[in-house]
Amino acid sequence: MRSKLFYGGEYRRIEAEIKKLLNSQPEFLSARTASSTRATGDAIQEIIGDKFRALLGGNCKEYSADFARRAMADLAFKDTDDIYYVVDVKTHRKEEGFHMPNLTSVERLARFYEDDMNCFVVLTVSYRIDARQVTAEDVHFVPIEFLSWKCLTIGALGWGQIQIANSDRIDVVPEYSRKKWMLELCDTLLQFYPHEISKIRKRIDHFKKVRERWEKKTES
Repeated sequence: MRSKLFYGGEYRRIEAEIKKLLNSQPEFLSARTASSTRATGDAIQEIIGDKFRALLGGNCKEYSADFARRAMADLAFKDTDDIYYVVDVKTHRKEEGFHMPNLTSVERLARFYEDDMNCFVVLTVSYRIDARQVTAEDVHFVPIEFLSWKCLTIGALGWGQIQIANSDRIDVVPEYSRKKWMLELCDTLLQFYPHEISKIRKRIDHFKKVRERWEKKTES
């Protein structure tokens, strides 16, 4: 079943409402937290989490914002069609330069998407800080399959981590097909894994030589 929220255009209203919400806040950072991207990101996520159900309006039947830090979701909800959305919130301070955030494990996403009623959503907020005042500049609230592979990459951790290649360049393809996107994911991995195997073989050869050198040494 296709999500009415994302295959309609309602998500654009939510993006605008999130930006408006953040930019209407009084200063919520201290001098110490303003210098910490982690603390600022946590504060932004908390503000969104407190108001997110209201921003969803009639699209939300059930809602939760209580997840452990390493969980797949920061927020989650069900819509009136019982589609289950997990939302991964990513914040990016534009002054901080190049940033490649992890989104999720390829294996974890593949398992999650075995159920067509599940939807993995990425909520990105790019912001600037003037003194202690946060200004949200760009907000994206889209399912991962709306993110073009032009702006994504795979990181070598575990089965592989889907990453945004550069947080300053997010390429959204509205209403893109999940089937096409997942086939592109598989094609990307079928190119990625052989390259990783080649790197591992070089490391094996390197440490074989290291071992040979140590075998020739005498005890000191």
